[in-house]
Amino acid sequence: MAIVSTFGAFDRAVGLLFTDDGSRCKVYRTFMETDGKNLRRGWTTGTCAAAATKAACQALLTGSFPDLVDIELPNGSRPAFVLATHERCDDFACAGIVKDAGDDPDVTHGALIESTVRRTAKGSGIRFKAGKGVGIVTRPGLPLSVGEPAINPVPRQMIASAIHEVAGSDADFEVEISVRDGEKLAEKTLNGRLGIVGGLSILGTTGIVIPFSCSAWIHSIWRGIDVARAEGLPHLLGATGDTSEKAGQAFYGLPETALIDMGDFIGGMLKYLKSHPVPRVTVAGGVAKMTKLAQGMLDVHSKRGLADLEALAKLAEEAGATTELSGALRQANMVAHAFQLAEAAGIDLGGMVAEKAWATAASALGRNDIALDILVFDRDGCLKGRTAPTPSDRAAPYSGDRIG
Repeated sequence: MAIVSTFGAFDRAVGLLFTDDGSRCKVYRTFMETDGKNLRRGWTTGTCAAAATKAACQALLTGSFPDLVDIELPNGSRPAFVLATHERCDDFACAGIVKDAGDDPDVTHGALIESTVRRTAKGSGIRFKAGKGVGIVTRPGLPLSVGEPAINPVPRQMIASAIHEVAGSDADFEVEISVRDGEKLAEKTLNGRLGIVGGLSILGTTGIVIPFSCSAWIHSIWRGIDVARAEGLPHLLGATGDTSEKAGQAFYGLPETALIDMGDFIGGMLKYLKSHPVPRVTVAGGVAKMTKLAQGMLDVHSKRGLADLEALAKLAEEAGATTELSGALRQANMVAHAFQLAEAAGIDLGGMVAEKAWATAASALGRNDIALDILVFDRDGCLKGRTAPTPSDRAAPYSGDRIG
């Protein structure tokens, strides 16, 4: 069967597809075009764990490690990997692969993913164990039971399939996955908030890392919602950043598990809540990102567009701003400056932005059984605008206590 290689000593820009007899080869591009730049795709921790497991299992059964180990991804393609570490004793074999995340700014890029495989009693099947640097699930709501190693379902399926390729369908093994320095790397993730302790999660649904797709962040948003729902929390707060999260938490006195670090992906959070509802959700953010939401942007990353000072000026005019003030707002250095000018003139720009932002968020949420409200904060965490919690299928709400 064909083997695609884009790792180790192989060219990082292309993959080579070989026939079984080696008589023909075809070059496949393994990069994608983004903003005029060629960005390399990479491999998930789940893919690396599956490849390491297959190599270790093969060595345990045959006594030797492969020079290249190939596995099948969910889409049917077969990448091959060079081993970074390997060790074999009488009762176990261990292989390691260094994760290549391509051009994605992944915290696990360059991490050593190792799999130790041991034989178990006949009929016991494939069992998973968390090695050093891999976390344990401690809260309900995730797709794994409490007490299980944080090795997600698709990586488990990939690992099992990799074992079956070399050991047959009735294989009986314990698979221990480890990540070197995984405990330290996990501090840069949301695992602690999700109740995954002791290390990283082994992730991946396709096996492939798409540069700057931020799929891992989106999935962490979803898992955070799942954990909160499993704990029966009635009120969640999604924040665009650390300042708005802390300010919003203090404003409502919410527990940590009610906080969803949605970042720029407001739409990603709201669309998941649409099919996985909670009684109430608050969207909190800084003045610039909430202005973008008010403009209709559900992804408020800077690459998606800039906050519109012209639109802010028109909002201020609706609230009674003078021609002189509206002109000053159009020429403001940034959104924060515009807010300062409006506030000094007694114009509640924050309240109007909050109401417009509510309308955008409500259209994405679109449920009459979820109360939605907006909080707008400045960079110091001071409240600059808010709406009342209102079901998202109703008219835009008025908070009743404009800020200004």
